[in-house]
Amino acid sequence: MKAVLYICHGSRVKKGCQEALDFIERCKPLTDVKIQEACFLELAEPTIEQGFSRCVERGATEIIVFPFLLLEAGHAKKDIPAALSKVSAKFPKVRTVYKKPVGVHEKMIDILIERMTEKGVPVSREASVLIVGRGSSDPQTAADFQRIRQLFRSKTKLNDVNICFLAAATPAFSAELQRLSEKETKQIWVLPYLLFTGILMKKMEKDIQELSASTPVFLCSYLGYHPHLCHVIAERIAEEVTQK
Repeated sequence: MKAVLYICHGSRVKKGCQEALDFIERCKPLTDVKIQEACFLELAEPTIEQGFSRCVERGATEIIVFPFLLLEAGHAKKDIPAALSKVSAKFPKVRTVYKKPVGVHEKMIDILIERMTEKGVPVSREASVLIVGRGSSDPQTAADFQRIRQLFRSKTKLNDVNICFLAAATPAFSAELQRLSEKETKQIWVLPYLLFTGILMKKMEKDIQELSASTPVFLCSYLGYHPHLCHVIAERIAEEVTQK
C-alpha cells in the first residue's frame, strides 16, 4: 500500500509549524492516496522518524517522500536523505521513493505576478524587478533562479528583471537594491521568493526604509501557502501515485 510523507522544514515558532501542517491538510485531497502524513526535518514534531513510522503503522509498504521545500539545495540533497536513510533501515521491507521539492514551475511565477497585482499599482513597462531568494551555497540554487527570472520575463514581458539573495550567495539584496535605486527607473518592485514571513522579510523592509532614493519601491508579499502551491505539490507526487 502506498503512502505519502510530506517533510516540512520546521520552526521554533509553533504558529509557523501549525500553518505548514494546515497547508498540507489542504493539499491531501488532491492526491489519491489513503495514507498521508506530515512531519518536520528539524525543530518540531512529528520528526521524520515519527512520520515514517506512522505511515508503516497504518499499513504502508511504499512511502513516497515529498520534501516541502521551494528549491533543491542542502536540505533536499543532504539532510533529508541522511535522515531517511537512518529511519528506512529500520523498515527494510518498506520501499521509499524520494521526490524532488517544488522546484521551478510556471505556477510559482503566477504567484509572483499575483503578489504584484495585489499592490493595486499599475506596473510601468520601465519598471525594475528584483526577485529575492533566501540564498544557498549550492550552485543549483543560482541556476534555478536564472530559470525563474527567464520565466518571469517571458510571462510579464518586463525587461529589467534581476535576482538577488539574502544570504550565502551573490548578488546580495542590499547591494542590488542600491544599484537599482541609482538607475533612471520608474519603479522598483521587490518580490520575495520566500514561503513564509519572518526575519528575512523584516530585513528587506529595513533596507528599503533606509534607502535614500526618489524612485518608488514596492515590497510585495512573500509567496505564502497559495492554492497554486497545492497543485504543484500534487503534480510532483502524481507520477509515483499512478504507477502500479
